[in-house]
Amino acid sequence: MTEADLAALGVVRIPIPVPFPQAGGPVNVYLVDDADGGLLLFDAGLGSPEAEAALADGFARAGRRFDEVRRIVLSHGHVDHYGAARTVQERSGRAVPVFVHPADASKVAESGWRWKERLPQYAAYLARLGVPAEALAEMSGGLGSGFSLARRLAEVHPITEGEVLRTRRLALHALHLPGHTPGMICLWEPHHRLLFSADHLLEKVSPNPIIELGPAGEEGVWRPLVAYLSSLARARELDAALVLPGHGAPFADHRKVIDGLIGFYEKRQGKIRAALGEAPRTGWEVTRALFPSVRPNDLFLAISESMANVEVLESRGEVERALEGGTYRFRLAA
Repeated sequence: MTEADLAALGVVRIPIPVPFPQAGGPVNVYLVDDADGGLLLFDAGLGSPEAEAALADGFARAGRRFDEVRRIVLSHGHVDHYGAARTVQERSGRAVPVFVHPADASKVAESGWRWKERLPQYAAYLARLGVPAEALAEMSGGLGSGFSLARRLAEVHPITEGEVLRTRRLALHALHLPGHTPGMICLWEPHHRLLFSADHLLEKVSPNPIIELGPAGEEGVWRPLVAYLSSLARARELDAALVLPGHGAPFADHRKVIDGLIGFYEKRQGKIRAALGEAPRTGWEVTRALFPSVRPNDLFLAISESMANVEVLESRGEVERALEGGTYRFRLAA
């Protein structure tokens, strides 16, 4: 199915530049002809001047206007996906409702939490993982900087598993596929076998499983890769002809991509087992074993990736952790 075929179904993809090389390419905003002749937006792109200019240019090339937007559905609460939603509302000249899964609402709503408020909780947890003070200092300067590329929303509305968004030519079924974030929403169109996968499924990169603590800094309430692998199994069962991802061009053969991702994680977990077979290690030592030359700006993502794979091994009973002198040490289960 080509972009022209998608346009015939009322779907237009607008790639928006992002300054994050790990993202896997420009972020995609999808315009979908809505039932009343207006537009449904799936994601809104980043809120930087360059990104918003690209969004406006994409509207113009599609022959559409911001005042046609009737509703915005956010796949999840990351800045490159919700950052321009408030700008779209303002340019539309109307109170366009924005929908997001309740598990990610606190990331995008004005009333939600702010990274600077939670930083001490994350710093304490990272210290328990054995991250040295100098590495914490290196990370702290970059953590949360991306939030300046998005404006929070005064009001958001819930979208949950099983809801059906009926547009002019499509019936989009909301799928809650947690993993990349707790509130990841994908849209499935069974008649035309289209999966709007957002960052749940990307062709060329693995979505980052990111550390998230509970509202009061609780550990263990969210295990992103454990959840992601379960969601991948569910997505694999879909009879998808075409995946419309959050980054990069549409692609087919989603099961091949999923199987490649599972194999990728299994190799990572094999490296962790090998490292722990030599000696018990802290989370920081596991991270250094997997990523010996990671850049300071990528440290948090590297630690998140490492710990997410450790949590999978813990969930399978292959690895155990113990708090020793205020620091977690991980070892192979007896």
